[in-house]
Amino acid sequence: MAFPQRKNIKEEKRQQLIIVGSKNPVKINSTDIGFHAAFESAFLVEGLNVSSEVSDQPIGYEETYLGAFNRAKNAKQVFPEADYWVGIEGGINEENNEMYAFAWVVIMDRKGRVGKAKTATFYLPSIVSDLVKEGKELGEADDQVFMKDNSKQGSGAVGILTSGVVNRKDYYSQAIILALIPFLNESIYQ
Repeated sequence: MAFPQRKNIKEEKRQQLIIVGSKNPVKINSTDIGFHAAFESAFLVEGLNVSSEVSDQPIGYEETYLGAFNRAKNAKQVFPEADYWVGIEGGINEENNEMYAFAWVVIMDRKGRVGKAKTATFYLPSIVSDLVKEGKELGEADDQVFMKDNSKQGSGAVGILTSGVVNRKDYYSQAIILALIPFLNESIYQ
């Protein structure tokens, strides 16, 4: 995956601290990849369990975005000493009786700026979407159908369905870089 040329922001004597509003290793690693691809700075990325304040399986763009926003906001409230706070929330939606998956990313910084982006979408097979309609989270449905264990902290549906061609870290990392656009272009995003 080709990343944009990194922006050289002012180097500080200390590493900049990024808090991800989740302990999910995929979300932490993809945040690390995205920030390091976008900036020529030293970052320390840590995860923190915070509430999304939405359903365990968010449905629709609004609820999923709100989950990502709340994760970033709640991480900031719990650990205000950080430089950036990141919320990542996966969700599903339906269109023409088909279900698709996506995720929202929200990034906040010390200056009060907010960056946001959504991942690409991909459609789920009915064998998986039927289980989600019955009340299972997407990760649980994937585990049941594909005989996996805790796939939401691994390859996820996108990795399973693409046979690893698109891994979940790259899938989220691209959206993290897109959510960093306001921070990469401070003079035109105020």
